[in-house]
Amino acid sequence: MDAFTAGLLQRIRSTQYDLDRARQSGDDFLAEVEQGELDDLHRLAAEHGVHVNAA
Repeated sequence: MDAFTAGLLQRIRSTQYDLDRARQSGDDFLAEVEQGELDDLHRLAAEHGVHVNAA
């Protein structure tokens, strides 16, 4: 796995974690921001052929 793929997958995991925490805490604004970031990361992964496992 190259550095780009590893970094992208780590950012996805981290953002998913942050999204889950925002939802659990009831912070709707932060959850919306994190969801947008996660959507962008998934789009970037798809554009570069990086397979993201659903966790």
